[in-house]
Amino acid sequence: MHIILVEDDARIRDFLSRGLTAEGHRVDAFSEGQTGLLHIIQCAREGDSALPVIILDRLLPDIGGVEVCRNLRTAGVTFPVLMLTALDSIEDRVSGLEAGADDYLVKPFAFEELLARLKALTRRYHSHKATPDKLLRVGDLCLDREQCCVTRAGQRIELTPKELAILELLMSTPGKLFSRERILSSVWGVHEDPLTNIVNVYIRRLRSKLDDEASGDSLITTQRGFGYRINHPH
Repeated sequence: MHIILVEDDARIRDFLSRGLTAEGHRVDAFSEGQTGLLHIIQCAREGDSALPVIILDRLLPDIGGVEVCRNLRTAGVTFPVLMLTALDSIEDRVSGLEAGADDYLVKPFAFEELLARLKALTRRYHSHKATPDKLLRVGDLCLDREQCCVTRAGQRIELTPKELAILELLMSTPGKLFSRERILSSVWGVHEDPLTNIVNVYIRRLRSKLDDEASGDSLITTQRGFGYRINHPH
């Protein structure tokens, strides 16, 4: 595994670098957000054959981890990001996830848990990329997985990375009911909601962007107490 570590604490950076290298992983380590950001973008442009997984500290001396993550997603970089943080409030965790982090780990943490989370991130990423279908269609709604582009009736719809990930999950099996827990696990990499209504909030955002207000019908329907599904329009 190719791991890009961005951590300003020299003790933690050296410990993780040595431990991950001993586990057989290739590690590129950086102490500042800006240099780490530029390196990651360069890896994405060069099409690194080994999937880089990013370990990103939230508090960095120049630009914070949240800003680094947001810049990566804006630049179209889809590498998995595990954010390290000493901040354990709900607001701090949610802001990291909304910026595009795939998972988070609160300091102090066990090295074995870090390894397990990294492996889980790579499994989810490869599973996500293994699908043979480039285009997903539900009625006049189309999602191009390669271009990360969504259109409805030929009109492009701008979505955030998390909105896109939820929509792709729902469109992967039209008519299937997806629980909130499944959506949290697939999109945020967590198994409990860091904010009681974060899935509900994103579903509302998707509906506001996807639905035709004139018809009053919604592509995404709710089965109260169970979850959400996307249906072919009548």
